[in-house]
Amino acid sequence: MRIDIITVLPEMLEAPMSTSIIGRTRAKGLLDLHIHNLRDYSTDKWKRVDDYPFGGEAGMVLQIEPIERAINALKAQRHYDEVIFTSPDGKTFDQPMANEMSLLENIIILCGHYKGIDYRVREHLITREISIGDYVLTGGELAAAVMTDAIARLLPGAIGDAESALSDTFQDNLLAPPIYTRPADYKGWRVPDVLLSGHAAKIEQWKMEQALERTERLRPDLLHK
Repeated sequence: MRIDIITVLPEMLEAPMSTSIIGRTRAKGLLDLHIHNLRDYSTDKWKRVDDYPFGGEAGMVLQIEPIERAINALKAQRHYDEVIFTSPDGKTFDQPMANEMSLLENIIILCGHYKGIDYRVREHLITREISIGDYVLTGGELAAAVMTDAIARLLPGAIGDAESALSDTFQDNLLAPPIYTRPADYKGWRVPDVLLSGHAAKIEQWKMEQALERTERLRPDLLHK
């Protein structure tokens, strides 16, 4: 899988994209990740990619010209399944969306910045707008990192135990059940006896009951899905 991220702050993504699971998937050749500096596609003498908005609003707006050049340059080399814009008013990113996107071959993620981007980009160049929550960030770089991490860990071979990703919270619209490790008794705080019983069917039943109880108590909205 290949992911191309277009940003005005490539240095903001270098560390998180080189460590942990993302770093390992890149090292294994499972994820072909490229970070592009939008300023490289500017024809301005000072490499500016923003300008004042029409209508007198405060803040600066990313221009359409360098964005179109960047996207067209990438599209000239290969087909892209999605061209995504990180936006607070996009569809909220969730686990089913991550699952779906992990099956794609090539993705472009355009990071917003400043006041926003020229709306014509959203009208003519973007295939999908995605938000990671109902709040505003300084830029879309953190959102791009979140999406990339959620997608990368689903790629075959990314995680040593493939079943681990399938049992994560949200995979079945349920929160994960409680999980424990040794020691079984710590200061009188005991691990539930059923988990020590070795009875696989009873353990699975307990896990499902706990997942349902926690979801109903903490995230009842998920049950409606």
